[in-house]
Amino acid sequence: MSRAASSSEKTRIAVLVSGGGTNLQALLDAQARGELPHGEITVVIASRDDAYALERARRAGVEAVVVARKGRKAETFERLLKEELLRHRIDLVVLAGFLCILSAEFIADYEDRILNVHPSLLPAFGGKGFYGLAVHEAALARGVKVTGATVHLVNEIPDGGEILLQRAVAVEEGDTPELLQRRVMEQAEWILLPRAAELMSEKIMREKERASL
Repeated sequence: MSRAASSSEKTRIAVLVSGGGTNLQALLDAQARGELPHGEITVVIASRDDAYALERARRAGVEAVVVARKGRKAETFERLLKEELLRHRIDLVVLAGFLCILSAEFIADYEDRILNVHPSLLPAFGGKGFYGLAVHEAALARGVKVTGATVHLVNEIPDGGEILLQRAVAVEEGDTPELLQRRVMEQAEWILLPRAAELMSEKIMREKERASL
């Protein structure tokens, strides 16, 4: 069993959000339970100043920052976002209900260091236009019996990066998109995202240790 990292050694995590922050809460709860021994949520950055996720961060004692997307050019938004990541010396970026598409240039600067959770078993119901309830509406319209969630690395293709973890969830008779969304969150997303964050945090920490030898 690997030893727990000290705070100064831990992988520094930024969680990017746009809304209520239920996936952020799953990460914060996992951290409080000691399930992120190699990572530390250092900052939560919201693309909207009315995102309830900001309140979740503050209640957990995590710095909460707003980098507003509305009214800004994409390049300006990304420059300000990158400034915050650099200021907090971020090693790992976790997208948790972050509704902004990042450019290929931005992603390249954090290659294999950006995680996203998607509410389906990719590659099913993934790609441009598939987010939020639209994913579950598509799954029900197709008549699938099993859906789930995927945590993947982010690349320039929407939902196209390397898959790290997946978990299946049954579609039940009488499901609405809202009911299915909730079940997928509870049975898959909130389990997988903290687990993937810890896997990546340990990997990054070990890489930094080897580089310092």
